[in-house]
Amino acid sequence: MSTFTNNPSELSPSISLQNYPKPLSPPLPAISKEIELARAMSASSRSSLFSLSASEVLFEDQWLMAVNKPQGIYCEAVLTSVPALLLSRSKTAPVVPAIDNTKGSPELHLANRLDRDTSGVMIITKSHKVAAKLVKAFTDHKVRKTYIASCVGPSPYWKRITVKSGHGRSKFGAWRVYAASDAGRFLPGGSSVRDMETSFEVLSVNGKRRSLGESLEEECGETIVVKEKSVKCGNNGGGGEMQDEVLIRAFPRSGRTHQIRLHCQFIGLSIKGDVKYEGVHEWDGEVCSGHELHAESLSFEHPMTGLPMKVHAPLPSWATHLLPES
Repeated sequence: MSTFTNNPSELSPSISLQNYPKPLSPPLPAISKEIELARAMSASSRSSLFSLSASEVLFEDQWLMAVNKPQGIYCEAVLTSVPALLLSRSKTAPVVPAIDNTKGSPELHLANRLDRDTSGVMIITKSHKVAAKLVKAFTDHKVRKTYIASCVGPSPYWKRITVKSGHGRSKFGAWRVYAASDAGRFLPGGSSVRDMETSFEVLSVNGKRRSLGESLEEECGETIVVKEKSVKCGNNGGGGEMQDEVLIRAFPRSGRTHQIRLHCQFIGLSIKGDVKYEGVHEWDGEVCSGHELHAESLSFEHPMTGLPMKVHAPLPSWATHLLPES
């Protein structure tokens, strides 16, 4: 039984007739539809020709493989290209065997997914048994993830911040941010608002490295529990026109669709190129071919050996450009 209808007097007049929570992040910009369609068509073409190279394999054993997915390639294209890589390598060197295999070829599965334009670490398992264990680890939030994002907006006053909110689809089907207190309430179409939490730390502003001091695990900084429309986290209070290039590291504590992209938009630091969530389409005289978000690392317990693992994907050029040497 849902609890949000127990006290109708607590609902705002704008939603009391429907009993649906109100999304707090803005709807998709009109410009995003055309740009996203063009990007999708380009990615479909590139994905149809994609061939996974040995240099993109970050780790492999008899149970799983970690790869560095390029930007603008669909996850399914990476998965379907794995057998060809394994076959080509078998002609020149022994191939790491797959377990639980009675058909002569690995039972390949995606353990995690990345958005089309997000690059970085993806795990591919080689059997149903390993897939089930690793997917459960993701579902139970036992996999620690870090992402790197290039954002555009006012320089943040904070070094570290944690955002807690709700997450769900609006009546038009788009993913939106909801108040944290809305978690559990039903949405149009029968789904419900789920909790969403992301921690962020600033790495550099306009190419100048920020000093962070203690690790994020020891000190998470300010926590924002979302109650109303987007917060202003810039040094200019959100009222000016100043736009800085801010490189951040994100630590998603939950695994919601477009989580980091939504929370970046909400705090006024939309990811560069992320036109769906108010990111700039052009920057410094160049058109962005996609959003600049990179799955930097995954840390987890190996599903078969039980040993701790951390897989790290090399940073793309847009990130290294903004992260000068100390």
